[in-house]
Amino acid sequence: MNSIDLSTDYLGLKLANPLIASASPLSRSIGSARQLEDAGAAAIVMYSLFEEELRHQEEETARFMIHQDIGFGEADSFLPFDDRFEHGLDQYLNQLSALKKALDIPVIASLNGVSLDGWIDHGKLLQEAGADALELNVYYLSSSIEESGEAIESRYVELLKALRRKVSIPIAMKISPYFSSPAHFIRRLDQAGADGVVLFNRFYQPDIDLDTLQVISQLQWSRSADIQLSLRWVALLYGKLNLSLATTSGAHNSNDVLKLLLAGADAIQLCSVLLEHGPAYLSIIKEDLTRWLETKEYAAVSEIKGLLSQKQISNPQIFERSNYINLLDGYSRSEGVRS
Repeated sequence: MNSIDLSTDYLGLKLANPLIASASPLSRSIGSARQLEDAGAAAIVMYSLFEEELRHQEEETARFMIHQDIGFGEADSFLPFDDRFEHGLDQYLNQLSALKKALDIPVIASLNGVSLDGWIDHGKLLQEAGADALELNVYYLSSSIEESGEAIESRYVELLKALRRKVSIPIAMKISPYFSSPAHFIRRLDQAGADGVVLFNRFYQPDIDLDTLQVISQLQWSRSADIQLSLRWVALLYGKLNLSLATTSGAHNSNDVLKLLLAGADAIQLCSVLLEHGPAYLSIIKEDLTRWLETKEYAAVSEIKGLLSQKQISNPQIFERSNYINLLDGYSRSEGVRS
């Protein structure tokens, strides 16, 4: 099994295998990060640095300092300002530096931002702290009926261009599937300087509690069926762009990983499965991946990458609308459904 070459290229980084630990709380601990590396993770994406949280923290700190000198001295003494207080950004940068010292695998910083200034300022600091790459998660949900899809896409592209002018490390754009023409939009990101895209971000959606009549949010794990959306778009995009293709959401076992590689993915990010079963579970996925390649007599991951992409298969329409019609027609006949 050790003779199988699992290596892959992602964002210009040479990875030992295509398995990446996605952004999650596991990167907040040096211990769990080391467990991920020991289990075979080829790279780790840090938990996300949220611009909104930093802004809120800065506002709270400023408000605290402003009110320090108001009132009686005796009262003020009950609220001493601790100059050792570590800001959220400082915590993140220190954790990034600590991970770089503790691990031999690449560490990818994750920046979740919405404003131009926030991206540029924080992106530069993350590069200076030693990040091997940046994963940019632009979660911009427009509720305005006046804002067009083109305007939203342009916001992403302009943010990317501005940051690309300021940092030299690789940049991956982690995007949602909610674009009218994902292929065209991803090409725009490619042309604007993205080194890769991560398909697709899985947002937590609001729900309604019928007992309390409250709008609620709750954490839901992904499942293997969730890979199908990213699998389709990876297969459609493979060989048509210059950037790397990574997937996220839904990969829980070696079968999921193999399907995504066959579709054309350069790397597969794992999250829910590692939170559910622990970092060590990654080694099982890696071993099963290696065993499948050996059984099928493939010597390397590179031999199967994109093998079943739209570009390579004899029936490329299977990834498009025509197959949808065939499926419905086949279901109607097998179930005896009358039209």
